Amino acid sequence: MTFPPEMKPAPIKPAITIDDLTKIDIRAGTIEAADEVENSDKLVRLTVNFGDHKRCILSGIKKERPSYKELEGRQTLFVVNLAPRKMAGLVSEGMLFDIGFADGVSPALAIPEKPVPDGTRAE
Repeated sequence: MTFPPEMKPAPIKPAITIDDLTKIDIRAGTIEAADEVENSDKLVRLTVNFGDHKRCILSGIKKERPSYKELEGRQTLFVVNLAPRKMAGLVSEGMLFDIGFADGVSPALAIPEKPVPDGTRAE
């Protein structure tokens, strides 16, 4: 695992209220497929099972995870109440909750401590 030699945590963002926090819907989902997005050097199309439905979530992880196919079968956390966003001709219906990239650290998935039913909310 690679850590920047002088990684210094970024400043904490401005305070929010508990009401702001409860607006974010973070849920556990299992990545069933991770596929290359044509004409994109960074996007990967994730097919994610949330128990009662599946979604397409596009994530810019191709360069940071050369073996992104290894994500298939992994349960992790996703933000599911973002407005759908069109990227590279496809619609993304959420966001992978990834740790480290913004700080220059090799990214890691935010995973539940133990398996939980797909669709379980984080609070």
